[in-house]
Formats: sequence, C-alpha cells, structure tokens
Amino acid sequence: MSRGVWVRFILVLGLLVGCVALAVNVKPNLGLDLRGGAQFIFEAEGTEQTPATAENVDKTLEVLRGRVDALGVSESTLVRQGENRILVELPGVTSDEEAQRAEERIGSTAQLTIHEVIGTAQPDAEPSKKNNQVLPSDQGDTIEVGPTVIQGEEISGASAVQRDQSVEWVVAIDFNGAGGDTWADITGKAACNPAGDPKRRIAIVLDGEVISSPEVNTDVGCNVGIRGGSTDITGNFTSTEAKDLAALIEGGALPLELRAISSRRVGPSLGAAAIDASVEAGIIGIALTGLFIIFVYRLVGFAATLALASYALLAYAMLVGLGSTLTLPGLAGFVLAIGMAIDANVLVFERAREEYQAYPSAGLRRALAVGFNKAWSAIIDSNVTTLLAAGLLFFLGSGPIKGFGVTLSIGVIASMISALIVARVLCDLAVSNKAVSRRPAISGLGSIGRVRQWLDRKDPQVMKRRKAWLGLTGAALVVAIAGIATQGLNLGVEFTGGRQLDYSVSKDMTVDQAREAVAAAGFPEAVVQTADTADFTVRVGEVSEDEEQRIEDELASVGGDVSKVDDQQISASLGEQLRNNALIAFGVAFLAQLLYLAIRFKWTFGVAAVLAMAHDVILVVGLFAWLQKPIDGIFLAAAMTIVGLSVNDTVVVFDRIRERWWGSKPEDKFIDISNTAAIETIPRTVNTGLGSMFILAALVFLGGDSLQDFAIALLVGLVVGTYSSVIVATPILTYFHEKWPMSRVKKEKVERAPEDSGAVV
Repeated sequence: MSRGVWVRFILVLGLLVGCVALAVNVKPNLGLDLRGGAQFIFEAEGTEQTPATAENVDKTLEVLRGRVDALGVSESTLVRQGENRILVELPGVTSDEEAQRAEERIGSTAQLTIHEVIGTAQPDAEPSKKNNQVLPSDQGDTIEVGPTVIQGEEISGASAVQRDQSVEWVVAIDFNGAGGDTWADITGKAACNPAGDPKRRIAIVLDGEVISSPEVNTDVGCNVGIRGGSTDITGNFTSTEAKDLAALIEGGALPLELRAISSRRVGPSLGAAAIDASVEAGIIGIALTGLFIIFVYRLVGFAATLALASYALLAYAMLVGLGSTLTLPGLAGFVLAIGMAIDANVLVFERAREEYQAYPSAGLRRALAVGFNKAWSAIIDSNVTTLLAAGLLFFLGSGPIKGFGVTLSIGVIASMISALIVARVLCDLAVSNKAVSRRPAISGLGSIGRVRQWLDRKDPQVMKRRKAWLGLTGAALVVAIAGIATQGLNLGVEFTGGRQLDYSVSKDMTVDQAREAVAAAGFPEAVVQTADTADFTVRVGEVSEDEEQRIEDELASVGGDVSKVDDQQISASLGEQLRNNALIAFGVAFLAQLLYLAIRFKWTFGVAAVLAMAHDVILVVGLFAWLQKPIDGIFLAAAMTIVGLSVNDTVVVFDRIRERWWGSKPEDKFIDISNTAAIETIPRTVNTGLGSMFILAALVFLGGDSLQDFAIALLVGLVVGTYSSVIVATPILTYFHEKWPMSRVKKEKVERAPEDSGAVV
C-alpha cells in the first residue's frame, strides 16, 4: 500500500476531527418550525398624507423585511394582520434582551432623508431659513441642513462592502433613477467648496438624527458630482458599524409609523414529537441506504457508507460554522444532497466495474482510479448545475427560498467532499489489501452486476418506442393539468392568508395534543404553536364561524374549558412580492442551468433537460391537485428538491450520451447511441434511486403528519425524475438531434497500462 494513500487518509481524518470539534462546540441556529422564537405585533398609524390602508401597510411590511434581514435573522415570518397590523416572528430570539433590541430596530419610526449642509451652527441656534434644521452630527459638531433633497424611497439599496481587496469597510448606496440624478447634482454643488468646508458635506438624516455626514471626496469635480446612480460612504468603519449604517439606510423609509402592541414567545411550529420522529426516520433511512449500498457494492459499498456518514458531519459542521438557520425547507436541501452523494459513489463504482471487466489484469486499484476519472465529468456537471440553481435561489429569492438555497449549497459542497475525497481515500484503502486483490468479488468491483448483465444480454431498444413514451408523457401531463384546472390548488395559509386564533385551556394539554385536536377538526395543515400570552396559537386558512367552533370543540375534548384570547385576520406570509421573487429566482435558475448545459454539451441538451424538469414538477403538482393536498411552504421546498433531483439524473444520462457520441463511427446513429447510453446508466439510476427512496420512505411512514406530505412529494418526484431522464429527456434530445445535430468530436486516446503489468496510475 502506497505512502500517499496513508497521507491522504490522515488528512481526511484531520478534517473530520475538525468538523467534530465544530459540531460539538457551536450550537445550531434553528428556525421557527424547529425551535420557536419571538413574536411581535405592530400597529400602523397613518397620517392625512399616508393613511394606514392595507396597501400602505404592505409597503411598510416590505421595508420591515429588509430590517429583519439586516438583523441577521433568517427564515423569519412577516404577515399583515387585518387592515393595519403586522405580525413578525423571529426564530431563535428567546431572551428579553434580544427581543427588546429586535423590537426597537424593527419598529423604529425612522424616516430617512438626505440634505445639503449649509454650515456649522451652535447647538441652540435657530435655522437661518424656515425649512432648514439645526442638528447634532455624527462627527460631534452641530450642523445646519437645508430642506430634504432625496427621500428614503429614492434609495434602492445599501450594503457594507470592502472594495478591491481593501481591509476598509465602506457603505455602498444605490439610488433609483431620480435619486441618482439628484445625488449627482448636490455632490457636484458641494464639490465646489474647499476641503474641510462644512458645505462640502452631505447629511443623511434618520428620524431627525444625522447618522452620517460625509464630505465629498476631492477627486469629485465641481458641478460634475458623483454619477452612475451609486456611491460609497467611507469613514474608517468597522464591519459592524458599516453593516449597521447600511441597515439603517436601506430600511429607513417606512411609509407608516409603527407602534408595538404585543411581544411574546412562541414555540416551534413543528412539535417535539414530529421533530423526534423526523430525526429517527432520517437515521433509519440513512442506515437502510447504507445497508443497501453495502449489499450491492460490498466492501467499497461499506467504505462509501462510512463516507456518507462523514457527509452528515461535514454538512452539519458547515451549517453551524457559517451561522445558517436550519429549517424544514433546509432539511429538504440536505435530503437532495444525500441523494447526490450516493449518486456520485454509485457512478464511480459502476464505471470501475466496467473498467475491471475490460482489464481485470490491471487490478482493482487501477479500475477504481479510472472509475473516479471517468465519473468525474458527470459528477461535476450534475453538482455545478445544482449549485448554480442554489446560488441564484439565495441571491434572488427571499424567506424560505433563500434558506433553501443556503442549505442546498452547503449540502452539495459537503456531498462532493464526501464522495470525491473521503470515499476515494476509504475505497482506495479497501481495495489495496492483498487479500481483497486475490478475491475481487469481495470488493464489489469484480463484476458489472446481474442487472447490467441482463440488460447487455437483452439489449432493449427503448428509443425505438420514443413516440409511445412521449405520448404517454403527454397523456400524463394532460391529466395533471386537468387536475390543476378542475380541482384547483389547495393553497396553504402562507399563500392565501387566513386567521390566527389564540386559545387558553383549563387543563394541562401538550402542543402535540393540540395539533391532533386541530387536525381532527379538519385542519391537519394548520400551524399550532405554544405562546406565553395564551396556551396555543393556531394559524389556519379562511375558516367560517362553524369551522372555528369545531376547532374549539376538539380542543375542549382534551383541554377542558376553552377561551378564545385573540382572533386576527392575517395576510399571506408568501405574499405577492415573495411569490414574484420566487418565480424570478426559479426562472433565472432554469436559464442558468440551460446555459451551463448548452456550454458543456449543446443547447439542445439544455432545453431537453429543462423540459424534463418542468414535466416532473407539473406531474407532482397535478397529483397534489387531484388529492387536494396542501400547496404550502413545505411543498415549495419539495418542488425545489424535485428540480434538483431531475436535473441531476438527466445530466448523468446526457454525459454518457456525449461520451459515446464523441469519437463514434460515421455509420453510428445518434438514436442508437442514446439508447445504449440510457441502458448503461440504468443500474446506476436504479441503485441511486433505491438508496434515496429508503430515506424518503422512512419519512413517509415514520416522520409524522407534519412531514408526510413533504416526503410523499419528494418520493413521487424521485420516481418521476428517475424515469423521465430516460423516457422524456432522452427521446426529446434525439428528436432535437435530427434537426440540430451535435458534431462528433474525437477524443484523444488514453494510454493504458499493459494488461499484465498490474501498474497503478
């Protein structure tokens, strides 16, 4: 066994030890669904110019969303209650000090304006003109400022950044069209004054307080100003100071003033029993997956199972190390990444089996090395397309979309480390043993497997029936769309809004019992939490008085006398802007994946993959429409996961098609090569699919009501995505090729070690 193998093993061991230390010493940030947090209710107070209408309250809510994000609290909930109230829930905010700070930052009046500086003044001086103000500045002096020249709504964004690898933090401000023009005018006017003159300063005023009064730099021309719609504020800021100032500027323009009328703690929206059941299901599912991989791939399968366990450790350590928030949609990202980690190992093992069958005398280590090399392209392509989507969901999405993007990115990176580094070292150690070399069957790489042997023997011509497959696909799509059109979508409270009902009961009653009672009343999708101002808070869609009475009666059957403490109408937490952001994020993510596949393969491959993705999602949505299962935030996470599973599977098949097409003979037909490639990937597809299905099946049967629909959506999506790569994406690609053929690119021949040398390369 070479010294290099042991060196790599020691390095991997060191990495895992570091992850263990991080996981043990740093507590995770859990979302509202897993941990609970603080809940605030603000009441908007209007003026003659800006009445507290629902439309204006919704505008205020979007500004508050920016303030909450600036607090560093992700996966929060913000909804309008009734006409003029806003409900804010922040996960993990449990102490009085944290709650008070959050309430002050979120609900501060904060009207942001920008002014020209007229000059310095005495603290008690009167302004020289009626519309001027005399204010203490952030620099310790007192200044007189002119009338407002830029309103807060003319600022489109502010962020703390470091320019050109500088260690200095600055605050970058972006203006909309009108604001940018005005900024150029006032900075050009200020630049006509000498350095050090107060008139060279610009004052940014927040709620009557000067939060920044920077001087225009000397390189700005007189009457030229700072153009381009953006600017930087410098001032020897620390990271925290720059971020705080950026947060104040970006969230400074509230259309309405807010008054805090309620502050309380709430428990997790998923019960302890559901969380425990989910953890148990996850452990059982991963254990069954490991046993399956060991059964199929024996010794290298055992090594891959150990690597899979390291994936969980790596992903968790990265999560807590980055301070990310873990929620149920985030767990969906990890489920997808587990499937990708399994898939990477299965790809390598199937390739290694093929290599060993072709050149058995070269040895197991060589077969394994070639397996990793040949699988590299498919692994990279499938992971990069998923990372592209995850990154765009993070940057363009918000709320649960952004959280899913974060955890999916972490999961994909961890799965690649697990499969390509940890698994490779462990498998290399396993096949380097002389006893294993003499008995290759023990390794799991000594045979291509019975399924592959049967397929090679039968040589099924799947692509010759491509019209039939696409016809069946079209029929399934018609049924799915008919379900959506005729049954409608049972949108959850996140999309439709509804009512929040607070109850107190006379007997001891657990939150899980309360959930069961509300479910028995006919509302299994309702969000039930504990609260410190009432025993339970129930968030449910639009319900009639009779339906609300059913909820009370079911609670009374366990909790005794029931009194309703509060009853409020709430708006959709996934409101119009969030929905639009989600659609934009999805659209751009699809286009990015299409562009990547077009560059790596050909545009026809990208279009075929995206069409297959759309097919998979529509079928799952149609099934939920026919069954009238709720379409909520949890389903949204499942849909995003299905997209990832679909493109991952399709890219693997397409990679094999491209490999076989390159360098093929002139008489070889693309449809025949596509058929061969699809058949060759079936063992990998089946093994990967079954491995992931064990995890999802465990969640379906053991995960509880809270996760059952989520797991069902993923399970159906996995099945649909698995077959669609062969009977949807590939047939579409063959039709595209007939009209827009892909050129043959001959690959350079790889030098092989002599069959009898036993060399390791």
